[in-house]
Amino acid sequence: MAKLYFHYATMNAGKSTMLLQASYNYQERGMRVAVFIAAFDDRAGLGRISSRIGLSADAMPFHPGDDLFAAVTRLHAEEPIACVFVDEAQFLSEVQVWQLARIADRIGIPVMTYGLRTDFQGKLFPASQTLLAIADEMREVRTICHCGRKATMVVRLGPDGQVAHEGAQIEIGGNEKYVSLCRRHWDDAMNGPFSAEPA
Repeated sequence: MAKLYFHYATMNAGKSTMLLQASYNYQERGMRVAVFIAAFDDRAGLGRISSRIGLSADAMPFHPGDDLFAAVTRLHAEEPIACVFVDEAQFLSEVQVWQLARIADRIGIPVMTYGLRTDFQGKLFPASQTLLAIADEMREVRTICHCGRKATMVVRLGPDGQVAHEGAQIEIGGNEKYVSLCRRHWDDAMNGPFSAEPA
């Protein structure tokens, strides 16, 4: 039975690298895949996925209103699709997450999504919340904080290099804009160092 998978992590955990490797494994065996990325994430160019270690591949850009179920149905009718991959899954709409679930449930094609769980303020992205609710399998991709603990949060840096406390939930950027931290150091960065001793 095909499943909907959600691979989640903070920034710089290697999600795109994992996607590109998994996609390559299918293609190396002569199987066709469909790879999607958000149209407004054009850091590597429109419709291009790129990892920090230099791997890259073409992908189909999607917009918030696109019907991914219809798109995959068309592609699958032309030539069978063995797997669907979605990078930056936090940028999907909630409706699109359900479309991906239907691809697995109705067409029988496994769907592998890769993305962030929370934003720089520690809040779930709507698509990530829906994926956490309905995905068949969830896998955490781990990376580390500067202290060596597991990084589960991310802070956004403003133009001045200081931690941003407000702003739009979605703002495209890489290492120059986002830093992955453990929960303790994220709390320190967002709220100031914590002291358990009475003032």
